[in-house]
Amino acid sequence: MGIIQARKKIRSRLKPNPGPQTAAYECKADILFYGGSAGAGKSFLLLLLARYQHTRSIIFRREYPQLKGIEEESYKLFSDIGRYNHSEKVWRLNDGRYIEFGAVQLEKDKEKYQGRAHSLKCFDEITHFSKSQFQFLIGWTRSTDPNERCRIVCTGNPPTSAEGDWVIDYWAPWLDEKYPNPAAPGELRWFTTLDGRDVEVASGEPFLHNGTWIKPLSRTFIPGKVDDNPYLANTNYKANLQALPRELREKMLEGRFTSSREDHAQQVIPSAWVQAAQARWRERPKPNMPMTCMGVDVARGGDDRTVLTPRYGNYFGEQHVYPGTATPDGPAVAALVLERIEYCTFINIDVIGCGSSAYDSLKAMQVKVYPLNSAAGTEGRDKNDMFGFYNKRAEWWWRLREALDPENGEELALPPSRELLSDLTAPRWQMSLRGVQIEKKEDIIKRIGRSPDLGDSLVYANALEGVDIAFGSF
Repeated sequence: MGIIQARKKIRSRLKPNPGPQTAAYECKADILFYGGSAGAGKSFLLLLLARYQHTRSIIFRREYPQLKGIEEESYKLFSDIGRYNHSEKVWRLNDGRYIEFGAVQLEKDKEKYQGRAHSLKCFDEITHFSKSQFQFLIGWTRSTDPNERCRIVCTGNPPTSAEGDWVIDYWAPWLDEKYPNPAAPGELRWFTTLDGRDVEVASGEPFLHNGTWIKPLSRTFIPGKVDDNPYLANTNYKANLQALPRELREKMLEGRFTSSREDHAQQVIPSAWVQAAQARWRERPKPNMPMTCMGVDVARGGDDRTVLTPRYGNYFGEQHVYPGTATPDGPAVAALVLERIEYCTFINIDVIGCGSSAYDSLKAMQVKVYPLNSAAGTEGRDKNDMFGFYNKRAEWWWRLREALDPENGEELALPPSRELLSDLTAPRWQMSLRGVQIEKKEDIIKRIGRSPDLGDSLVYANALEGVDIAFGSF
């Protein structure tokens, strides 16, 4: 068979496989997540959509070297109907379609695509991207043709680390087993952002909120598995997936998003310890006792949030989260704290940056408030008196680790929030000359794409430094 005949044969196969891939190809959702298992034909789906349904498309991977596979696949499909510019990583097809490949390895790399419009935005292996990268890049999903459909399509496997957990939250009706109102595969649900929070609404009809008309966008998830891909039926690909360790096999072969994940070797708090504490929270009622203390993490601007975490002995209550716009200054933070505290509550508040103004405001109101300076030195030692800590921040995080350790018997109960789980399991540690040192917050933000505000607030509530000084340890 000649080259021309071979290419014609390939072109004749340019249609989705029957089953989930066809359902994804024909899906009407504004934001689609297709995949779950490896080998479901995810990259092929993206190329088909770019070839037939959109005039200007971009397909992202987190790093440029990861684009090699989809580039090679695109050559098989497009080489006789267009030209590929290697330096620009752009296909220009003969019918005028424009297909670009892009990467955002670093958090700041997303800014390179600011203002660049595409009617199709694709994210291949979405769990490799941070939530902030995804939200930033989809902002320019548009077309100059009012009749052209615009959509966002994501593919990927279940996350294997805390950095990708946001995907489970974003598609919670399909992926989170504990979601109160689960959705069926392919079912459309509508979401929007209200006061900085992702909220599910009843329909896609526009509605008025605080004087602004809001148009919700539809989402869905369609699972795909290697068995749905006929091109892998006669290969050893499935056997290779079956040979993976149990945790990876559950994710890559079975597409299980809630299976256990592998912790980083230097992770401060093991995931299983946090999950056990969250399971205790579901089993226990809130104790009938006064609020022991409240941890307050103050927003530092941008997308940061102010978070209040109440504590009742070893039980941590529901966290109160406010967008940074709601706490523009110290008095605003103080007012929110006063709404939530009880008579004898002691406040542990982060005073780095704008938190100092909130501390001053609370102190002026005669509230029992203690300033937490994470950069301050400490003479504290670990529970076994084997090593010290680089600073107070390291000590506070390690104290929470010790309190969650099953062998210590403190049996903390933590709110069952997946974002809190991600926050508490994101930081890593190393041993320095001064003792345990925790990864800088700025580095954590770069790695997970957001500020771990929920985790920091809970760490402050657990510190109990102010409580110890005012009332003695309990």
